Amino acid sequence: MKKAKIYIPSKTATQSGLGKEDIWLLEFESKDTSVSTLMGWESSNDTLGEVKLEFSTKEKAIEYAKDNNINYKLIEPNKKRIVIKSYAENFTNN
Repeated sequence: MKKAKIYIPSKTATQSGLGKEDIWLLEFESKDTSVSTLMGWESSNDTLGEVKLEFSTKEKAIEYAKDNNINYKLIEPNKKRIVIKSYAENFTNN
């Protein structure tokens, strides 16, 4: 049976906006990985490990997984708490 995880990808270090926080990914877990003794690279005969499907909502990703008999693990995003303050508050002694 196929296994996958459903999550929102994290931002890269160079991103500061909220642009791609509405895309959900379904990523298949790779089976039988092995390490090459000559080069030390990780390899696998399973090509599903390279597949990432994008969905606009979490519900659509879950529905796709259920329709295609895919065991999935849902990873909920951590909610960010944004504190709005003025520049002068950086210099208060609180």
